[in-house]
Amino acid sequence: MSFAVANPSPRPESGPGSIRVMVVDDAVVVRGLLTRWVEAEDGLQIVGSMRNGREAIEQLERANPDVVILDVDMPDTDGITALPRLLEKKRDLVVIMASTLTRRNAEISLRALALGAADYIPKPESTREITTSVSFRRELIEKIKALGARRKRGLTVAPLPARTLVHHDEPPLRRVASPPIAPATHDHAPLKLRPMPLMPPRVLLVGASTGGPQALNRCLAQLASVIDQAPVLVVQHMPPTFTTILAEHLSRAVGRPVHEAIDGEEVKAGQIYIAPGGRHMRVARRDGNPVIALDDGPLVNFCKPAVDPLFDSAAEVWGGKNLAIVLTGMGSDGTRGAAALTAAGGTVIAQDEETSVVWGMPGSVAMAGLCSAVLPLDQIAPKVVRLFGGGHA
Repeated sequence: MSFAVANPSPRPESGPGSIRVMVVDDAVVVRGLLTRWVEAEDGLQIVGSMRNGREAIEQLERANPDVVILDVDMPDTDGITALPRLLEKKRDLVVIMASTLTRRNAEISLRALALGAADYIPKPESTREITTSVSFRRELIEKIKALGARRKRGLTVAPLPARTLVHHDEPPLRRVASPPIAPATHDHAPLKLRPMPLMPPRVLLVGASTGGPQALNRCLAQLASVIDQAPVLVVQHMPPTFTTILAEHLSRAVGRPVHEAIDGEEVKAGQIYIAPGGRHMRVARRDGNPVIALDDGPLVNFCKPAVDPLFDSAAEVWGGKNLAIVLTGMGSDGTRGAAALTAAGGTVIAQDEETSVVWGMPGSVAMAGLCSAVLPLDQIAPKVVRLFGGGHA
């Protein structure tokens, strides 16, 4: 029995500009649920509902989706096997991997990003949890809209060696409303940049979301000299287990110690601290020394960990010694914290639109006038090295 639906009739509000979505999952209940969620959104259209990767590959040209939600674990042909074959057939296809929060699936999801997947989304453990999870639905629709819209505009980002929002626990709502996503468009007004710092920074802060794992890999690998002389604190929107795997991958890529931050540990040069999934990472002073302060407080900007708590607390602890980088990601997390950093004399650099998977977070910071530079990804690390070395150009 096949569940393939190659060309369902579009809803009346669907039009030529609609984002065409294919759902691939072996669980019929999950497949039907995701299909209904997508169909309920203006501007989205289901063009395929498949039970495994083989069916998705066979039906891809006929269904012609913009976005594929691809489950990791499926019989016959699983997600990681189907991914390269789908991308071979349609190079600009947006593939979002879906997986539960296990170490194996975290490894597979990060490997899928290196193979060309646009992003991944962590699924709740059970069908019941998926059915009742407002946050999972919100996150899924956010990613489809943001990544699908970028493809529709013809903007693509070359795959990087080595993409997320955290799984949230929130009370159910009657209707899910997706939070606004900062648009990635060339029609914005010219950006106003702040002066570069006169004194070299002494602490490096990084915030990232969708597209962040690849961007972090590429950026941090060029910062060995900075890491040796300064602590690096990173918030990547990711759930538990995934941040553990991310730290391991980054440690191998960067050649420097990278670990999930531990509550109360002293912040030292030569170390890269990753905010653990499901907890906010702040910094504080204890006996005159800067230390990590983790907490399980409420979501900030729909995220945990969030960038704002780190930036806010770093502004209080280190003031003008901070240099912050805001990398690719959805939403506006980091903007409030960036304002606190600049008010305290710190400096902010944002990734530019062309090299961002989603120009939400960096675009929000840039358009708020909080940046001293807005740069392509491959120019960020050289700029950071120069700043830590006392240069201003």
